Amino acid sequence: MKEIIASLDEINKVADYLIETIPDNAIVFLIGNLAAGKTTLTSKIVKAKGITSTVTSPTFSLQNCYGDQLYHYDLYRIDHQEFMELGLFEEFEKWGWHLIEWGSDELKAFLLTVGYELYTITIEPIDHKRKYTIEKNS
Repeated sequence: MKEIIASLDEINKVADYLIETIPDNAIVFLIGNLAAGKTTLTSKIVKAKGITSTVTSPTFSLQNCYGDQLYHYDLYRIDHQEFMELGLFEEFEKWGWHLIEWGSDELKAFLLTVGYELYTITIEPIDHKRKYTIEKNS
């Protein structure tokens, strides 16, 4: 487990650390309250990976793709069963990072049993900064 405290101006160091630490093919759960900075972190990761796409929250589309190896999901409105029925599970067969906002504990447990490389980044506001807790799940 690693904790990084950073302001919005310092968030690039968080993205750089994640790129250095997390393998090229992994599922990353982004955990935090509404407006914690999950999509902002995703935007910095996209930029740090050299992708020029504009990052937006996939709230209504469920999934946005950036480049050919970065996938961003917002599962706020769907549960584990609906995730499977929509065919989103098959998306994890694509090589790259799969960043999931609002993923359920049930989905996380399922993905671990299937054998995916899984990480959790918890974002917590602290004054005018954020604490990023990065954990490898096993």
